[in-house]
Amino acid sequence: MSKLFTPVHLAVPEGPGLTLRNRTVLAPMCQYSVTTLDGVPHAWHLAHLGARAAGGFGLVFTEAAAITAQGRISDQDAGIWNDAQGRAWSPIVDFIHSQGAAAGIQLAHAGGKASTYAWLPQQVAEHKIGSISATDGGWETLGPAETEIFGLTSPWSMTLEQIAASVQDWADAALRADAAGFDVAQIHAAHGYLVHQFLSPLTNTRTDAYGGSFENRTRYAREVITAVRAAWPAHKPLAIRFSGDDWVEGGWRIADTVRFAAEAFELGLSAFDLSSAGIGKYHGPSGPGFQVPLAAAVKQAVPDAFVTAVGMINDPSQAEQVLVTGSADGVSIGRAALKNPNWPAVAASELGASRDDIPFAAQYWRAHW
Repeated sequence: MSKLFTPVHLAVPEGPGLTLRNRTVLAPMCQYSVTTLDGVPHAWHLAHLGARAAGGFGLVFTEAAAITAQGRISDQDAGIWNDAQGRAWSPIVDFIHSQGAAAGIQLAHAGGKASTYAWLPQQVAEHKIGSISATDGGWETLGPAETEIFGLTSPWSMTLEQIAASVQDWADAALRADAAGFDVAQIHAAHGYLVHQFLSPLTNTRTDAYGGSFENRTRYAREVITAVRAAWPAHKPLAIRFSGDDWVEGGWRIADTVRFAAEAFELGLSAFDLSSAGIGKYHGPSGPGFQVPLAAAVKQAVPDAFVTAVGMINDPSQAEQVLVTGSADGVSIGRAALKNPNWPAVAASELGASRDDIPFAAQYWRAHW
């Protein structure tokens, strides 16, 4: 049995924790499919996430689920800011479980990168790119400070009262996610969205207790983690996705991530997923597995956590190598899973698993993996 397809255990503050059937994780990927604009997931989300659960993933994450309507990346994003959305997620979670996978939800707030057009072919063809115009229903956005770095309409700088309310929004969303039956909640602190905006000096130019020093810039993230951990059951793992490096001098760098990951682990986080960038122009490396060193650095800092690598990990042998070298405990698969929802089953077969050890839905047995 390859390491990629051995079970893995995620520790928790209380109780036995969560065991995943294998170390493949479906990465959160925006679907821009809520055409009703109300944040309620529907049949598309069941089909999309359910297919990947049936395809063998150990852990299936939703797209970024906005914790407030104002925090949506686009107006067609799914959400978890009200009970109707929570109830709509529940049958999707049930189906994921029925296929042997664990269900994870990514809790998100886009901050200054909110209120943008859905990134779909039709919108691009119509040149609807960037901030949604007021005539198309765009809304005012909030961030740690005003900034033009995203090439979008500048957000308003959050007041202390708005920061406190936002922290509570994260906790409330976690409560709904638990009620919906999710096994793992992941805080989105990557890709230039709100938590990342507070972390990075490129976007956080505040001069109060939430800006300036490392301690101050990480204050909002610590408060979010603490609030979500208190709301999220102690017997369930809490995860975070970091942009491990802005790839810009003067930005948030991997040394900062490593330092903060150790603090976050002590606050009750069980799992870390390492992506990168999202603020300003991209100046980082590229190529297969280009972000694996970021995961390796965090794994060394928090050896007892479940650390996953993500980014251009497409080949099963490449994924296996990430694990056997100790760079990470699992791999998050994104675009490759869009192309092939059965990526884990195919990968297990290519890595030499016996048919009994290949994760696939019973209905697909005639595929002769």
